[in-house]
Amino acid sequence: MYHRIRDLREDRDLKQIDVANYLNCSQVCYSHYELGKRDIPTEILIKLAKFYKTSTDYILGLTDEM
Repeated sequence: MYHRIRDLREDRDLKQIDVANYLNCSQVCYSHYELGKRDIPTEILIKLAKFYKTSTDYILGLTDEM
């Protein structure tokens, strides 16, 4: 799951701070999500899915279909 949120961000040429600002968290907090050092809360997972216009299942690695 963690590599997926990094790949989604990089595919859109965004910086961690860009996504962190959208999520109302710090860049360090978001970095920990990408590195798997911190579990992603459900509400953040939903916001990421909406932001990237994909499903939570895709982010979680349950499907390869965006």
